[in-house]
Amino acid sequence: MSRIGIVAELPGETRVSATPSTVGKLIALGYDVVVEAGAGQASAFPDDAYRDAGGAVVDCATAWQADIVLKVDAPTPAEVDRLADGATLIGLLSPALRPDVRESLATRGITALALDAVPRISRAQSMDVLSSMANISGYRAVVEAAHEFGRFFTGQVTAAGKVPPAKVLVAGAGVAGLAAIGAASSLGAIVRATDPRPEVADQVRSIGGEYLPVEAVVEQSTDGYAKATSEAYDRAAAELYSAQARDVDIIITTALIPGRPAPRLITAADVAAMQPGSVIVDMAAGQGGNVEGSVAGERIVTPNGVVILGYTDLAGRLPTQASQLYGTNLLNLLKLLTPGKDGTIVLDFDDVVQRSITVVRDGESTWPPPPVSVSVAPAAKPEAAASPAPAPKQGISQRARTGLVAFGIGVFFLVAATAPAPLPQHFTVLMLSVVVGFYVIGHVHHALHTPLMSVTNAISGIIVVGAMLQLASPFPVVQVLAAIAVLLASINIFGGFSVTRRMLAMFQKGSR
Repeated sequence: MSRIGIVAELPGETRVSATPSTVGKLIALGYDVVVEAGAGQASAFPDDAYRDAGGAVVDCATAWQADIVLKVDAPTPAEVDRLADGATLIGLLSPALRPDVRESLATRGITALALDAVPRISRAQSMDVLSSMANISGYRAVVEAAHEFGRFFTGQVTAAGKVPPAKVLVAGAGVAGLAAIGAASSLGAIVRATDPRPEVADQVRSIGGEYLPVEAVVEQSTDGYAKATSEAYDRAAAELYSAQARDVDIIITTALIPGRPAPRLITAADVAAMQPGSVIVDMAAGQGGNVEGSVAGERIVTPNGVVILGYTDLAGRLPTQASQLYGTNLLNLLKLLTPGKDGTIVLDFDDVVQRSITVVRDGESTWPPPPVSVSVAPAAKPEAAASPAPAPKQGISQRARTGLVAFGIGVFFLVAATAPAPLPQHFTVLMLSVVVGFYVIGHVHHALHTPLMSVTNAISGIIVVGAMLQLASPFPVVQVLAAIAVLLASINIFGGFSVTRRMLAMFQKGSR
C-alpha cells in the first residue's frame, strides 16, 4: 500500500489537489492518505473534513515524504528537494513551457506526471484538467468583466429611459470561450464569437451567441488543441477584430496554442478605438497575451479609459469549485493508474494516456511523448481523371423494389376481398402500421434511436393490452400468438424503461 500526500500550495494559489470527497475515494483505491495541515483552508475545506473522510492531517515534512505527492502548481526547486527518493509527483507541471521543472525532477529516481498533458481523446475526458479549469475560467472572466463594466449586461426599459444591452466579443470558442459565451448570454448581453474552426458555429448559437466567421483556409487540428493559423487567416481576423473593437463594450480573449506563446489578436490601435469604460479580459496573459498592453496578473487602465484584465488565476478565484473539479480529474487518473485497487501505481507506457502525461520516469526524462492523433483531416480528393468509376451499389434494384411493392398491394387486396370479417380491418391496420412505422423510424437520426426506444414504451403498452384481451379467444392459434405478443412487448417495455433510467441518471446530481 502506497501513501498519498496532499500538500499545501504556495501563497497565491487557492486551490488544493484533493477534497474530502476525493480523499475518501482515494482510500477506497487502497491508498493511505495524509493531508498537510491547512492545505484546504483557502478552498473552504477544513482539516476536520479531511479527518472525517479518513485522511490523516500531518505536518509539511510528512506530507512531502509520501510515496505519491499530489499538487496543483509546478513545484519549486525547494519543494522538489522535499520529495522522497523514488517518489511520484502529479500536478500541473507545464512540461512544454517549464524545462527547468523537468530538469529539477529528473533526479533521485523521481517519477513526474503532468496532469495538464492529458491527450484530448474521448476516454481521457474525465482526466482533462485543462478543460475543467478553462470552463471555470471562462465563467469567471465574465464575472470579472461585469464587475469592471459600469452598466447592465442586459437591456433595460425604465421610467428614466432605455438602457441598451452590452455587446460582448469572445475570441476563441473552445471550452473557456463557450463558458464565457454562455455566462454573458445568460446575463442578457449581445454575444458574438469567432474561432478558426467553423464547426463550432452551431455550439456558439446553441448557447445564445452569434458566430462571426473569418473567411480564410484553416489548417485542421490533429491533436485536439488549437493550431497556429495562416497569414491569410490572421489578416482577415485582424480586420474583423478591428471592426468589432469599435462596436463592442467587452472583449474576452481565450486563444492559446500549447507549447507556444499566445497569438496576438487585439492590437493597441484596436484598444484605442474602444469606448471609455470598455473592458478586455485577456485569458492568455500568462503566455504572452492575446491583447497588446496586457500584463500577466495585472489590471491596466489605458489612456482612453479601457480596462485590460490580465488575471492568470481566474480558476483560483472560484477555489472550492475549482478544487472539486481538479480533485475529480486527479481521482480519475489514479483509478487508471491503479487497476488492482490495491494502492499501487502501475505505469503502462503502452497506454497512450499514461505515456503522454509522463514527464520523468524513475529519474529519466521521457519528454516529449510521441504525438497523439485524435482527428483526421479530410483526405485530398483525387484528380477526376484518375478517379475510378464508382462501384455499383449493393442492394435491391428499383425494378425488384417496384415488384415487391406491387406484390404487397396485391396480397393486401386479396386478403381484404376474401377473408372473413373482422380480419380485413385488422389486416388493414397492420399494413398501415408497418408503412407508417417504417417511414417514421427510417427518418430518425441514428443518434436518436436510444431515446426513441423510450417513447415506444407507450406503443408496446397498447400491444400488451390488446394481446391480453386476445388470450381469452377460443382459438388456440390466436392464444399462442397473443402470448408471444405479450412476451415480446413486455421485453420491449422493460428494456425501454431500463434505457430511460440510464439516460436520466446521466443528468442527475450524484448519480456517478
